[in-house]
Amino acid sequence: MNQRTLALIAVSIGTLIYGINYTIAKAVMPTYVKPFGFILIRVLGATIIFWLIGLFIKSKKIASQDFKKIAIASIFGVALNMLVFFKGLSYTSPISASVMMVTSPIMVLIFSSIIIKKAIGKLRILGIFIGLIGAILLITLGSNTTVTNTNNNLGNFLVFVNASSYGLYLVLAKDLIKKYHPIVFVKWFYLFGLVFVIPFGYMEFTEITWQEIPSNIYWNIGFVVIFTTCITYVFNLYGLSKLKPTTVSVFIYVQPVIATVYALIVGSDSLNFTKISATLLIFLGVYLVTKQVEESAK
Repeated sequence: MNQRTLALIAVSIGTLIYGINYTIAKAVMPTYVKPFGFILIRVLGATIIFWLIGLFIKSKKIASQDFKKIAIASIFGVALNMLVFFKGLSYTSPISASVMMVTSPIMVLIFSSIIIKKAIGKLRILGIFIGLIGAILLITLGSNTTVTNTNNNLGNFLVFVNASSYGLYLVLAKDLIKKYHPIVFVKWFYLFGLVFVIPFGYMEFTEITWQEIPSNIYWNIGFVVIFTTCITYVFNLYGLSKLKPTTVSVFIYVQPVIATVYALIVGSDSLNFTKISATLLIFLGVYLVTKQVEESAK
């Protein structure tokens, strides 16, 4: 099995975990743990795990000039990305959040054109336009009529900010991931992220009443720390080291399928006309963007 195939499998597994995560994380917030407090748990747990694993990895050390680059990448890949995602997810529904994440490939293309001066063709411009219309539709009209939540629109917007932040991270981290061993990179990546997250998450972390949390919610928290954070990041880092950033980001559009099926099975969400319409527009936009990318890569 060649490295590209392994990379595709790794990213696919990460996508499956992310798809399930929307409902699992939503069950924790905000009833038992508030969003920023949950992120502190998530990043702290991941930092400890990666530094412990790093003790057994002998590889190239981080060059002093690259620490600044890793710190900047961690702002968008850990701090802003995770904080706004969990805050948004606490307001909106699992299906809406997963659909909004599909805009990430579009944001990758936009940031690639800005940062690495990658040309945007007419078809990709059309794809960006259509995809963003879908995102705006979901943000403004995508409230779940079965859920009483006046902050649903804000939640959808925050998840869009998360998708944009993740897209920027994919572009910024590409060269760093090629240069260093994934564990060596990610342990510093999360350590910097932890520094940025502590000021936001500390107060909510201290408010957690641990003895009142049911055992099944502890399992949910453990799933988010170990699977959603550690395993998916390692798998995606490996995928990013072997594949193009756009290819990795394209896997995100599988997440709504997984998230929708899982959410409907466990009864944590429902579909409506606006969600379906916005999803189709976003998917069409992503298709046009990635089709152009694939054709230009041939």
